[in-house]
Amino acid sequence: MKKVTAGLVIAGFLAMRPEVGHAALGDQKLKPEMQHAEVEDLQKILKQKGYFTYSGDTTTYYGTYTTDAVKKFQRDHGLTADGETGNSTYKALGVFSKPAMVETAKKYEGTPYEWGGEDPDGFDCSGYLNYIFDEAAGIDLPRTVKEMYGTGTSVSSPAVGDIVYYDIDGGGPSHAGVYIGNGKFMHSGSSNGVTTADMDSSYWAPKYEGAKRYR
Repeated sequence: MKKVTAGLVIAGFLAMRPEVGHAALGDQKLKPEMQHAEVEDLQKILKQKGYFTYSGDTTTYYGTYTTDAVKKFQRDHGLTADGETGNSTYKALGVFSKPAMVETAKKYEGTPYEWGGEDPDGFDCSGYLNYIFDEAAGIDLPRTVKEMYGTGTSVSSPAVGDIVYYDIDGGGPSHAGVYIGNGKFMHSGSSNGVTTADMDSSYWAPKYEGAKRYR
């Protein structure tokens, strides 16, 4: 009976402990009183920039010191000083945010295709990618697909925010889009402008040339 009781006590203690989440910094909004592994990454960046002044070690807890540091950073960068770390704060910190990238990519769905276009009046495929990467993450990409493909880090399978490349005419990568998850990417195509496409479709799958990461 004592062993059972002790086991229940231990189980109860473990259940009451705050769960530490694991994700990449920028994948989700961080708020006061949260406990996640990426909070420590946030604290380290704020410390490097002179905002997180806690004298002890960095932790996974989003407490008063973190909240105050975020608010001061936000005020200094003209942002709403709410103490929460969301898309605009990530961008100002130079942190890549997957949700911000997806939100920005979808924001321009339906924009018409325009050869050489690089603004919401009309995009070609690389103009679209240049525009959304700059808006969502402050990342300055090369202007053409060929130049883009010559930079970045190759990945075996794309994650949200990676650029996927396609060989349309047999001469190497000539088209690209941004991967948004679940086997789908967004791109500006000559037929329908900015749309969502399925990587596994009979049209796109045979033309796939690989994916690259730019962060």
